[in-house]
Amino acid sequence: MSDASEATGKVVKTDSEWRKELTPLQFAILREKATERPYSGEYEHETARGTYVCAGCGQPLFESDTKFNSGCGWPSFTAPVDGGRIDEQRDLSHGMIRTEVLCSRCSGHLGHVFDDGPGPTGLRYCINSAALKLHKK
Repeated sequence: MSDASEATGKVVKTDSEWRKELTPLQFAILREKATERPYSGEYEHETARGTYVCAGCGQPLFESDTKFNSGCGWPSFTAPVDGGRIDEQRDLSHGMIRTEVLCSRCSGHLGHVFDDGPGPTGLRYCINSAALKLHKK
């Protein structure tokens, strides 16, 4: 990590460094904002208890008790571990207006958040499995 990243707590790496640490799919999603095919992800139907962390930097992002089956084809959560763990950014790609969700520590693309989820938040964090790792409890 560079001196700047140590001071801010951010993980900053070159594409070459990321490519050495991530699988090709993880790199495409986390660093190039790709999306895995619906219903193809490792965690789409996962029911084990635990904490989902960023596959890029290991920051805790979602708890399993906020995961729900939305039927959208990707793991869905009602809320992050806490608001400071994710960043949101307006996404106008593919002719849509969406809110992109990024890891606040490494700026990795995770997925998108929508306002059609269940209570208590009414939100659906639609997240790529390849952007996550599950630490089971």
